[in-house]
Amino acid sequence: MTEFKLIPVNRPFIGDEELSEIKEVFESRWLGLGSKVKEFEDKVCEYLHAPRFLATNTGTTALHLALRTLGVGRGDEVIVPSFTFVATIQAITASGAEPVFCDISEKNLNIDVTKIQALITKNTKIIIPVHYRGVTCDMDELLNIAESNHLYLIEDAAHAFGSYYHQKKIGSFGHVTCFSFDPIKNITCGEGGGIVFHDPKHHELAEKMRILGIDKDTWSRYHNKRSWQYDVVCEGYRYHMPNFCAAIGLKQLDKCEMMRAHKAAICKKYDEAFANVKKVSILETDYDEIFPFMYIVLAKNRDEFIAYLASKGVGTGIHYLPAHEFSLYQDCKKDDLRVTDKISKMNTTLPLYYEMTDEIVNKIIQAVLDYEKEN
Repeated sequence: MTEFKLIPVNRPFIGDEELSEIKEVFESRWLGLGSKVKEFEDKVCEYLHAPRFLATNTGTTALHLALRTLGVGRGDEVIVPSFTFVATIQAITASGAEPVFCDISEKNLNIDVTKIQALITKNTKIIIPVHYRGVTCDMDELLNIAESNHLYLIEDAAHAFGSYYHQKKIGSFGHVTCFSFDPIKNITCGEGGGIVFHDPKHHELAEKMRILGIDKDTWSRYHNKRSWQYDVVCEGYRYHMPNFCAAIGLKQLDKCEMMRAHKAAICKKYDEAFANVKKVSILETDYDEIFPFMYIVLAKNRDEFIAYLASKGVGTGIHYLPAHEFSLYQDCKKDDLRVTDKISKMNTTLPLYYEMTDEIVNKIIQAVLDYEKEN
């Protein structure tokens, strides 16, 4: 058993395979946007059953690039749950648009689709649902609302790489889907993100915007006979994924289904153990449909619960503090956020990562059961 001061909440599963792939990139001396990125993009398309995929340097820049590609700017409004990591909101404000906060469903902590229509105004351009903890939102209803109101749907699937909605992989349908491959996500590139555009014109524009609006990327310029003849055709950013990050991602894709199955098995074991616990409650989840990113319980006395688990050597997290409570977003438009306010005082993240042994899982379970008995 690996010794931790506290059992960590998340931990990437990386090893010699990733190092070997990075070594190949280092030996080539081509560290930036190059052949490994293209190989990674093709392999993600195959895994997701997606028509196309564009790799970026972070999940946040993927969201920002998607928004800008769809023409989102000053004066536009984007409907989004407050119950998400602040990166989602920062991508909106970086585009010049205003976030409009929607409440969540108490059942699965995803955006409450029944609250969206009332928030739509003449300035609304985008709806961003967040597939929280890997559990997919009600995509049928979301697409119906978006298309009925002539809006685009940009899915924040930072937690949901490898998850399914009605037996279809997230990213294989819809308008636009954004992923994150940061150090603790379902697969990691060390750092990275990516976008699936189902409209090829959007993909083509984003591909240029990803690298400063230049019509040919560096790899193409270097390996083409007219290598340094290029044009700048649109506003752009430096958002491309580098080769060494793609190298990590390629080997992570090989492990993806193995990691998904093991993490789902741990979640099922937690659910079974905590089914009758009164001090904390679990969320009903179909683990056969999702790649679980994290395991959440709702604690009636969260501070006490976190302190107790820490005394037993178990780390915990809080995912997330709601965005509408931050100083920067105090004046943003918002729904009645009573469920968000309630859940944000209870949500507690327990450890979940691939390398957890039975011994570690049992230690966490016992700590929660002891908390129930002693309090």
